Amino acid sequence: MADPRFFVADGPFTLARLAEVAGAKLSAGADPARQLRDVAPLDEAGTDDVSFLDNKRYLEALKASRAGAVILHPDHADAAPDGAALLLTETPYKAYALVAQLFYPATEGVPGIHPAAVVDSSARLASDCRVGPGAVIGSGVEIGAGGRVEANAVIGDNAVIGARCRIGAGASLSHCLVGDDVVIHPGVRIGQEGFGFASDETGHTKVPQLGRVVIGDRVEIGANSTIDRGSGPDTVIGAGCMIDNLVQIGHNVKLGPGCVVVAQVGIAGSTKLGKGVVLGGQVGIAGHLNIGDGAQIAAFAGVMRDMPGGEAYAGAPAVPVKQAFRQVAALARLANKKSDT
Repeated sequence: MADPRFFVADGPFTLARLAEVAGAKLSAGADPARQLRDVAPLDEAGTDDVSFLDNKRYLEALKASRAGAVILHPDHADAAPDGAALLLTETPYKAYALVAQLFYPATEGVPGIHPAAVVDSSARLASDCRVGPGAVIGSGVEIGAGGRVEANAVIGDNAVIGARCRIGAGASLSHCLVGDDVVIHPGVRIGQEGFGFASDETGHTKVPQLGRVVIGDRVEIGANSTIDRGSGPDTVIGAGCMIDNLVQIGHNVKLGPGCVVVAQVGIAGSTKLGKGVVLGGQVGIAGHLNIGDGAQIAAFAGVMRDMPGGEAYAGAPAVPVKQAFRQVAALARLANKKSDT
């Protein structure tokens, strides 16, 4: 259960309210007026808690759970412990997320600018913005309603940030246009110069980076990730993208809407990802490539050529996942044959 020193639960809430929020159906015999006080994992939940099952590997934990209510798929209802009320849904993990948000809504804090912040007189901040100590907001900056800039973040001149955005502690933003409802975690770097230079026998000549970073609505960018501004064309992060910690996105890269980029991915300059592309951890993608809509690229893959959409890929160099498995199997057979000789 959540440590009350850091997380304070709202509630209690009735089962009827939880079912409404989760878009779930209550099991037969469940009392809609029964009140639940918190969310908790299956193995820690008590009779006043709500838990969930999304992965059948945890069926034994479900059977042993003391949870007062469980969110789960109808197919797993028979494994639920006696006495637990069930909230039945086709999407239990999403339903749990909605219930957990109800118990633990995002804390906005008190609007206002901390005396230790530095805000240029020409910056335009909505009246309900919150700016933490040590933050620096440059000239011409615009921040929309409900904005939150945490301690020691730096927002460069003329950056535009939409409504209800949260800029984490120590983040730095420049040369960027940010949409609404964007979450930027601590230590993120957005809008710095891209890695661009021309080389010949005399050495390396830096190419001015004259583009921007354009971030759509409802994007989340994990801690210590970096997004370079474009060299002329913009770097674009489409609406609804989820970017994990320690991700590097090079200049001129374009992510379509709804992409998921897991930790330690590196995407080289001018590569384009279509809608809903998923990149597993530590994927590396070379520059100037096109990755089609809905492509899924497994962890540790190295992408060196264009990838059509709607397929899964693995390996280095990345190939369709079935081919990658055949290659691994063939290599294992070859290794075993060599060891027998």
